Amino acid sequence: MDSFEINKIVAVVLVVLIVVFGIGKISDIVFHVKKPNTSSYKVQISTASTNQASNASQEVDIKALLALGDVDHGKNVFKKCSACHSVKKGGKNKIGPALYSVLGRNVAALTNYKYSKAFIGYTKTWTFGEMNAFLIKPQAHIKGTKMAFAGLKKEKDRASVILFMNQNSDNPLPLP
Repeated sequence: MDSFEINKIVAVVLVVLIVVFGIGKISDIVFHVKKPNTSSYKVQISTASTNQASNASQEVDIKALLALGDVDHGKNVFKKCSACHSVKKGGKNKIGPALYSVLGRNVAALTNYKYSKAFIGYTKTWTFGEMNAFLIKPQAHIKGTKMAFAGLKKEKDRASVILFMNQNSDNPLPLP
């Protein structure tokens, strides 16, 4: 191929680029549309759903909730938790802390487990209501927790797990 052919090819490529970009610029000038100052629609966000997890312990009748639960069902549901937690007496910490005798003790109370800053700063006790609110959605209840569990949405599942964890204790809390 001689240099004349190469010049033709380069010229064609340049003309195509100029035409493509030129059409875009010309159409912007000719068909200029002014953007509106306000949106055509607004999305209303309900703040009730964001406060649902934090207010769950106050809104739920714990006595009625625990009446839905069953210890045997809780043992089956706890299998989801057993990947990260142990509930046996003398059980070792796994990814998460051991949960034997968890109900009735302070949050982040085990000395042989390294808790996140969110848990250390959370100075409450694991009551039935507190555990229920936490199990709905852990990351929403204690903001900043490293626990990557989505939560238990069904009331029966939460009540059953709470009853199962309460049973696995040296001093189970009295049921309300």
